[in-house]
Order: sequence, then structure tokens, then C-alpha cells
Amino acid sequence: MITLPKGTKDVLPEESYKWHYLEQRIRSVCYRFGVKEIRTPVFEHTELFLRVVGETTDIVNKEMYTFDDKGGRSMTLKPEGTAGVARCFAENGLDNAPQPTKMFYLTPVFRYEKPQSGRLREHHQFGIELYGSYSPYADAEVISLAKSFLSEVGVKELVLHLNSIGCSQCRKEYSKALIAYFTNRKNELCPTCLERLEKNPLRLLDCKVETCKAVAEQAPVVSDYLCDDCKNHQKKLCTALDTLGVEYVLDPKIVRGLDYYTGTVFEFVSTSIGAQGTVCGGGRYNNLCKEIGGKEVPAVGFGMGLERLIMVMESLGISFGDAPKRKVYIAPLGEEQYPVAMKLVADLRAKGVCADSDIVERSLKAQMKYADKCGYEYVVVLGADEVEKGIVTVKDMMLKGQTECRISELDKILK
Repeated sequence: MITLPKGTKDVLPEESYKWHYLEQRIRSVCYRFGVKEIRTPVFEHTELFLRVVGETTDIVNKEMYTFDDKGGRSMTLKPEGTAGVARCFAENGLDNAPQPTKMFYLTPVFRYEKPQSGRLREHHQFGIELYGSYSPYADAEVISLAKSFLSEVGVKELVLHLNSIGCSQCRKEYSKALIAYFTNRKNELCPTCLERLEKNPLRLLDCKVETCKAVAEQAPVVSDYLCDDCKNHQKKLCTALDTLGVEYVLDPKIVRGLDYYTGTVFEFVSTSIGAQGTVCGGGRYNNLCKEIGGKEVPAVGFGMGLERLIMVMESLGISFGDAPKRKVYIAPLGEEQYPVAMKLVADLRAKGVCADSDIVERSLKAQMKYADKCGYEYVVVLGADEVEKGIVTVKDMMLKGQTECRISELDKILK
């Protein structure tokens, strides 16, 4: 038997209502915030991710699904959502539209990594991208949307961790301090961090190896190297979050795992799923469009893994609502009633009613058993007398009662 690829997951029909529930809430919250949906291809030119995500990141070095197409072009299944949106924004001249531009996406992403709890090789992201504002109030808007959505689906035991990694000038000075610190402790670093020391010292703060984490605990913090503009940006953001009632902690150790971040970075963290507790992460990336050949357009956003969010909700005992029930099952008694049952079902469906009938040619007893197991709310047995008189008995499978009505008025009874 051919089996499921490692690091992927089937969403069975009995579970899909959870995804529908989250997707409906996402669309509802985004509508209220004036955010429109954007859809980009599931694969892009590999160069996009090399330039945007960063050649020194684990994603590019170890985790991308890259292949040559039949024309010999290098393509990559997207490992995150922001790069494709930035390419689309620049390529389609969306910077010429009234700003800010507020977009959301729901997309699969692909990373070849060791599958973990809530982290799969194919997983799904909900993301927000806000373009066209340098203001800290744009940061607050994005964070507020994430908080509103998480609160709406019942995830309230979260802590917002907030930091600023500074502009390009701040980063230069901070990088010098990190290089000096970690160079003195090179013998305690893993081989990957020794490479990062030469290419991208900020990544040293994000290593998951325990010995490296211990060294990083004593490293210089970026807040000591922020310029006045970056300090003022963070101060205004904090004031805005206070006004909105969004609680946060300033966490100088947050750097995020992608190279395109500048300035604000943040994470919403839950303690209910163990060490991998981040359910939402984002920040600002003002240089992203310029990096891929477009104009310089400020941007801020976040990404949220839906598999991980579902896990958090399940661990907290949060309801996804009830799975939608099937409305009515028409059970024909004999061969002559099958065409009538099919026509009745077609008429009910045309009027917006969820309706079904037997297409396996079962006995009435087997049909009733099937309808009960499938959770139909009502069953209508259709025999010769019912067809002749035009009156049927509607059996309520939940309350165990029944009522009679004309076949022509069945849709009104069911609604």
C-alpha cells in the first residue's frame, strides 16, 4: 500500500469542519479590519527565496523543496507566504494604489524539516501583509488583528513577546557587538553557529542547540544599540498597544528566523503545547520590496500556522462548534420510488436544503441504519401511498418525533 509521505497529514471529512470554522473566522475578522485576500502560486523561482528569506537561514540551506522544471528553471515550493506576496505586490504595481494596502492569505507552505508536534513538512499558514506605512500604528493594527482573531476563536492564554531588531544602521553596530562576544566563546558553538558567526551573527541568537542557547543567554541585547528613531518607534508602538489593551512583554531575545525582518518583531506564545509554543510570529520588513527589484515600500505582517493553532485549541478544550449535520434523507421503499426520490432530492437541493437518498439500493432497514449513523436530522420514507397522496411523514431523528406534510411543502418544514 502507498502511504502518506512523512511530515504530511490527511484532513478527514470528520475533521474538516474545524478548518472551515477557522477559515470563516479569519475571513470575518479580516473583513472587519478592511483586509482583502491575496492568492499567490504555490511555487516561485528559487531566486526569490534566496534573496528574500536569506541564504544563511536554515530554511534556504536545509529545508526548501527545490526542483528544476522541464525548461531547466529552478523552482521552489514556497516555504513561507511573505516572499510571494512581496513579489506580487512589486510585479503588479500595487504600490500605485491608495496606501496602505492590507492583504491576507491562506496557503500551504513546505519545509523539509524533522516533523514535530504542530510542525509538519506541509502545513498551512494564515498571514497578514500591510504595505505602505512606516508608522508604529500600522504595527499596532497588525498585532491587534492577530489578537482579535485569537481571542475570537477562544485562545486567550497567550503572551505577546515584543522586540525591535533595529534598522540597518542599528544592526551594523549590534552585529559588531555579537561578533566580538561570540568570537570569544567560539569553542562552545555548534558547527552551524560557527558559520553564522561569519555570515549572519544575528542568527546565533536563534539556535536551538542547548550549548549555543546557553551562550546566547549572556549575549549583548539589541535594545542597547537602537538608534533614536527605532527607540521612538517602539515607544509609540507600546503606547498604542496599551491604548488597545493588548498586554505584552519586551523580550530582547526575539529575532525571528528570516532575514527580511527590520525593526519590530513579535510573537504570540502559548504554554499549552510545550516548548514549541509560538502560534503567531511577525514583524516589520521595510526593505523587502526593494530587495526583489521593486520600490522601497514599508511593510509589516505576521504568519500563523493553522495546524499548530488547532493543536492549541484542542489542548485548551476550545470548541470548534458542531460539525454541520446533514438535513434530510429520503428513503425509497421500492424500485418504483427511486426516480421519485431522486427528483425530490434534486428539488430540495435547488431550494437550499441539504438532502440525500439511497444510491446503493439498500433495504429500508439498512437505509434507516445508514441515516442514523450519518447523523441525518430527518428521514422521509417514500412509498407508493406517499407518492400517490402527495403527503409524507417526516421523522425527527433527534427528538424521535414525527409530523406529516405535503411533499410540495417539505422544504418549508425542513427549513
